[in-house]
Amino acid sequence: MHTLVFLSTRQVLQCQPAACQALPLLPRELFPLLFKVAFMDKKTVVLRELVHTWPFPLLSFQQLLQECAHCSRALLQERPSTESMQAVILGLTARLHTPEPGATTQPLCRKHALRVLDMTGLLDDGVEQDPGTMSMWDCTAAVARTCIAQQQGGATEPGPAPIPVEVRVDLRVNRASYAFLREALRSSVGSPLRLCCRDLRAEDLPMRNTVALLQLLDAGCLRRVDLRFNNLGLRGLSVIIPHVARFQHLASLRLHYVHGDSRQPSVDGEDNFRYFLAQMGRFTCLRELSMGSSLLSGRLDQLLSTLQSPLESLELAFCALLPEDLRFLAQSPHAAHLKKLDLSGNDLSGSQLAPFQGLLQASAATLLHLELTECQLADTQLLATLPILTRCTSLRYLGLYGNPLSMAGLKELLRDSVAQAELRTVVHPFPVDCYEGLPWPPPASVLLEASINEEKFARVEAELHQLLLASGRAHVLWTTDIYGRLAADYFSL
Repeated sequence: MHTLVFLSTRQVLQCQPAACQALPLLPRELFPLLFKVAFMDKKTVVLRELVHTWPFPLLSFQQLLQECAHCSRALLQERPSTESMQAVILGLTARLHTPEPGATTQPLCRKHALRVLDMTGLLDDGVEQDPGTMSMWDCTAAVARTCIAQQQGGATEPGPAPIPVEVRVDLRVNRASYAFLREALRSSVGSPLRLCCRDLRAEDLPMRNTVALLQLLDAGCLRRVDLRFNNLGLRGLSVIIPHVARFQHLASLRLHYVHGDSRQPSVDGEDNFRYFLAQMGRFTCLRELSMGSSLLSGRLDQLLSTLQSPLESLELAFCALLPEDLRFLAQSPHAAHLKKLDLSGNDLSGSQLAPFQGLLQASAATLLHLELTECQLADTQLLATLPILTRCTSLRYLGLYGNPLSMAGLKELLRDSVAQAELRTVVHPFPVDCYEGLPWPPPASVLLEASINEEKFARVEAELHQLLLASGRAHVLWTTDIYGRLAADYFSL
């Protein structure tokens, strides 16, 4: 639904030249809505002029493009339009190249100099590129090009130097874009356009390049470091971690494929692990830790005991956890603070089941997001866990994909979860009833790769849907879609 103010604003922007001429006459209180409408409708001429004449110290995408009183559409949940993003960047460039107003120039655009352009929070869904929208890679490249051009071109108009503008962005970098992004970060030092990274995601980046990039980032701005597919090992991690630990405001650290075989420890490996633990103890604001696909068997107590504050999000997917690891976590200060827990890929069907249930009990009061993909949970284990699982009354998301559950088990889960009023999404497996000739117990690889009987599964979906309707929970999504980007980011919980 749109308000009359929104509809009037949209009408005003139909003729872009006239709207640009009218901007100095409009109350500045209308600028936020003007920006959202112009961004939504791709009114690029107006959008560029809005940024050029922005009358507030802050222009924040997260504030301006969310659902508001005038329009329920949340643009941050959509891929941004390429045209609109380019218009914003052009408006910023024009602003930097415009001299400060004197006594005879228009005062509106500099009554409150824009100091911060916050472009963080854009949707990064990882799907194939749509030519009409910008991915996170595109946004990173566009901002980087602007920084480099600003430094190379300098001011184009005479007069006082422009007031510096801090541009806050979430950056993604890989081997191909590393040199380009490094040049942009270097160019922004001492430039009127200062690039400030909030969340850094580096993929398949060599160790020396990762270190060089970290050294160029503002220590006061960085919130998250996410290193993916780097296969660092303990040696590489021991080189990188002190450069990460200097970011004292870091709230989220995501490391993957950290291998140090505890079954055949070496002197160097143990030294590197101890050094890594010592560096982890330097973080004072860390709330999320992800160590996916890292060998942590029997070492979780050493890792978590070094942290200064309890974690709220812990991802330990495919970490070969042992019963003692789960028991330690259940008894640690972290358990009672966890909002998000990911134990995917750890076998919870045998001796790990009881410790896992203890962990679930300890975190029941706070848990919002639980991911248990490929944990070898069959009906027996699920039914034994349901009394504890249903005590997680604040749970919003439950991921069970890749577990050998039957239709009977799923129906029992659906019925018992009626007590979980906040539950919105359940990602469930294809029931074992829908496979032909399935070995038992079925390996996760078989469940993921074997074909299913589509006719049987259609009947399963219909029955689950009817059960949801009958219990008044049509708003709860039960799905097998693991690629639907339904899992919540920690910062959105």
